[in-house]
Amino acid sequence: MKKGKIGVQMMMLKGKVEQIGVYETMRKINELGYRCVEVSQIPMTADNVSELKRASADFDIQIASLSAALEPMMPGMPGETLAADFDKIVNDCKTLDCKFLRIGMLPLTTIGNKDKIMEFVKKADGVAAKLAEHGIELYYHNHHIEFQKYDGEYLMDIIKNNTTHLGFEFDIHWIQRGGENPITYIKKYAGRIALLHLKDYRIGQIDMSALAGSLDMGKFMQAFTNVVEFAEVGEGNLDMKGIIEAGLESGSQYFLVEQDDVYGRDPFDCLKTSADNLRKMGYADWF
Repeated sequence: MKKGKIGVQMMMLKGKVEQIGVYETMRKINELGYRCVEVSQIPMTADNVSELKRASADFDIQIASLSAALEPMMPGMPGETLAADFDKIVNDCKTLDCKFLRIGMLPLTTIGNKDKIMEFVKKADGVAAKLAEHGIELYYHNHHIEFQKYDGEYLMDIIKNNTTHLGFEFDIHWIQRGGENPITYIKKYAGRIALLHLKDYRIGQIDMSALAGSLDMGKFMQAFTNVVEFAEVGEGNLDMKGIIEAGLESGSQYFLVEQDDVYGRDPFDCLKTSADNLRKMGYADWF
């Protein structure tokens, strides 16, 4: 029976990496039962790459994907980019036996400007073609802003329709927050989404303290309209089983658990909750 692999998006563990290091963080991921990771927001120093390689071998955890910006998010912003560090990034992928590289979001300098976005899209597709020569696929990760419309068309679809080599890493929470059905969009992009972020969508408790002692409608409306939360898989409102099955049918290989905010919980505890719920849904053999 066809199945995918459930893993961890390590962005949510960057604090743990700073505290206990890459190797011990990967040991804990292994103890929770996850068998693959996506590396994001963790500096790809020589030591970290070496420790990722060692932990991958010792704990049988596959490095499903690495992250890289196409160019600086803002002028002068530090960090590796495909524009300046192409050979180093390719070498990291090969060192870690990783076939997927993903761009986390648009450069901040392009957001809201269709012409600048299209320049970025053209560059990204060209770099994707160049990476393909090394056996590496380049993917673009969405947020909700890709569901802004330009001339009646979603930016998400504009990017898709103007690229040939670029793939997509769908984040289901942000698709939902953008006002679309994740299942519909996954099916629409079949064949171009080997990576999928499992991130649930929850309506949290309204903070009514804003009204204490007075009826401040401005403060109330701010609290009222900011109740969406990032949730552990299975603790929110999304049809997670339907999403996973649509992803599998559409070519997704890696299903990566992520939670942008854990609201004071230990992220390892959140990952355990997600893993437990996914096993209850019938995906124990995907770990």
